[in-house]
Amino acid sequence: MKALDTNVLVRFLVNDDDAQGRRVKRLFEQAEESRNRFLITNAVVLEILWVLSAVYDFTRQEVLQALELLTELPILAFESHDGILELIRLGRDMKADLPDLLIGLSGRTAGCGTTLTFDQGLGDTGLFEQL
Repeated sequence: MKALDTNVLVRFLVNDDDAQGRRVKRLFEQAEESRNRFLITNAVVLEILWVLSAVYDFTRQEVLQALELLTELPILAFESHDGILELIRLGRDMKADLPDLLIGLSGRTAGCGTTLTFDQGLGDTGLFEQL
């Protein structure tokens, strides 16, 4: 298995570079034919959240839809698949920033009861504890 960098997934999602977009499409088609999978790390998910919103001006809903699309591709394996699905669900239900939710979920997945923070707005997520 090989991991994918953020820029490969961004090319797939926004297709802002035709040549690179075609290369990613071919890569994904070949992976599907050969039943190969690619790993998406939590760090890449975090960067996708930032790039889509800050660089491409995706709305929160569009970011969540893009992330959901990626989770539905059988050729992609996530470092924390259940955590990413939970991120999508919480992201639709709560106002907390998506990167903050991912940080809290990553801590929980690693076995931590909560993540300590100074951010007062994260208490209602159940993932954070005010320091």
